[in-house]
Amino acid sequence: MVEFLKEILTRLYDVRGLIEWGGTLMVCAIVFVETGMFVGFFLPGDSLLVTAGVFAGAGQMKLAWLLSLVTLCAIAGDQLGYLIGRKAGASLYSREDSRFFKKRHLERAREFYARYGGKTIIIARFVPIIRTFCPPVAGAAGMSYSRYLAYDIVGGICWVWGMVLLGYTIGRTDPNIDKHIHYVIAAVIVVSLLPAAYHAWKARGHKNAPPLKPLESEKD
Repeated sequence: MVEFLKEILTRLYDVRGLIEWGGTLMVCAIVFVETGMFVGFFLPGDSLLVTAGVFAGAGQMKLAWLLSLVTLCAIAGDQLGYLIGRKAGASLYSREDSRFFKKRHLERAREFYARYGGKTIIIARFVPIIRTFCPPVAGAAGMSYSRYLAYDIVGGICWVWGMVLLGYTIGRTDPNIDKHIHYVIAAVIVVSLLPAAYHAWKARGHKNAPPLKPLESEKD
């Protein structure tokens, strides 16, 4: 079983192989799962989008389809996460840890939300793990759906278009980047982990999140 899980993780982090095998639909599926389900917090969102953009820049994928479909899936995934939080409410914080659910990630996302208010929905898009757990936190905190949806649409567009167009620019600038794509992926992974690492360092020592309270006012 351990070897099987290692094999699955190896394949999941082979973003180039995933894109070559599944194309735009595979990118859409991974983005939806990462943003909409707790089990997706370990998926390679940023590196996947940048790599897909590189492929589009090299003419191997349709940029218009990539931008439109992946953006829709990113927004739809967050809606699912919000609804989970809305239904489960504060009970999420009493849920036991499992292989695919870590309460510390939920607590970290809640601290992030408490600090930045509504803007968290946009900012969290660019922070791995936080972007998976932020939607249920917003739902559990009672953020109005219309307000959440507005922030989520902006955040989804900024994240997907920003990452994909970055990769697209790289692909168009260097036609031979395909031979060095592993360096691009490594750089994106390192950069994308910096915000999460900084937040984890700031939050060290805070092992327990305070009780969940409904939002009295939604800060911008």
